[in-house]
Amino acid sequence: MAVGDIPHFASLYVGDLHPVVTEAMLYEIFNSVGPVASIRVCRHGVTRKSLGYGYVNFHSVSDAERALETLNYSSIKGRSCRIMWSQRDPSLRKSGAGNIYVKNLDLSIDNKALYDTFSLFGNILSCKVAADSTGKSYGYGFVHYETEEAAKQAIERVNGMQIGDKTVQVNKCVKRPDREKPDTATFTNLYVKCFPDDWDEEKLNAEFSSFGKVTSAAMRTDNKGRKFAFVNFETPEEAQKAVEALHMKDMRSAEQIEKAAEKAAEGEGEEEEVGPDGHPENKLYVGRAQTKQERQAELRDKFSGTKEVKQPGGGVNLYVKNLDENTDEASLRELFANFGAITSVGVPADEKGKCKGFGFICFASPDEATKAVTEMHLKVVKGKPLYVGLAEKKEA
Repeated sequence: MAVGDIPHFASLYVGDLHPVVTEAMLYEIFNSVGPVASIRVCRHGVTRKSLGYGYVNFHSVSDAERALETLNYSSIKGRSCRIMWSQRDPSLRKSGAGNIYVKNLDLSIDNKALYDTFSLFGNILSCKVAADSTGKSYGYGFVHYETEEAAKQAIERVNGMQIGDKTVQVNKCVKRPDREKPDTATFTNLYVKCFPDDWDEEKLNAEFSSFGKVTSAAMRTDNKGRKFAFVNFETPEEAQKAVEALHMKDMRSAEQIEKAAEKAAEGEGEEEEVGPDGHPENKLYVGRAQTKQERQAELRDKFSGTKEVKQPGGGVNLYVKNLDENTDEASLRELFANFGAITSVGVPADEKGKCKGFGFICFASPDEATKAVTEMHLKVVKGKPLYVGLAEKKEA
């Protein structure tokens, strides 16, 4: 770092920490470089579990700089830690200036390799390869430079370069609210779900071809055994006609509808089964095919804006049903532990102490709740497919 770039404070951010790392462990490591003034591992306000990052404050800037140079990406409890200058000016972080997005990364590229590649162009405030909880790369990352000029130079020099076995793409990072929205009015490709089990691609073609020329139709099954399909029309007008005619079409047989009507008339009607997105399971879904990112954003917005059941510690509360009778709070927590910080768990029990078949689990953030619903809805646990959705308040 050039002399002019040295910050006037001696505080370091230490990220990607293993959950068991404590202040005492960090003190032992960083104090070997120079006298440490204070250390704090950040923890969840309710669970007190580590959030995976912390701050180390030195008495002198020179000691902090030496720690950054010698300890960055070193292993602590089997994980490579990521050290940066603590950026105390939030406007710099939030502005997005100097931030670039790197995609199509070789899966062997880690934080250090990304840092080594991009540090040639200027002082880096933060550098991270996006990865799952096991450390496996998602194939993209972010580099935040101190200046816009350094970011522009990195884009010009590295975009299209081969790193590892892949040619990377480097672009200016655009904040989510500023990104171009997809054209939702003009589309030809449709996503279809909740159709009868006996449908095959031939039947799919037959149902949709009456609305126009189908250029392709493909049926798939996800890892939970649920069928879905994509149908592409030649023109947007044909696709729109199919949506208007088939979306929310009741797919039950005449006999099933008649029986349901009889039960409803007798006051014995069952509650309509809906998926985590609120769509009825017995009605056909036909809509514009969305990217995975669009679907996740839609769920995120739903969880952020819906009037969900609030817990004392805050967060987003999920309703889980079809649980085994031996399920307790500890086992439900363990089942969902991989998706994020859990602020509370509730499993109602009968007079014999057995689970009533449902429970509630509250996550600290909408993103964590979204991941839990995406992965756990209809997952078979102890022989039963779980229902996982947003726990909503009952209207008075």
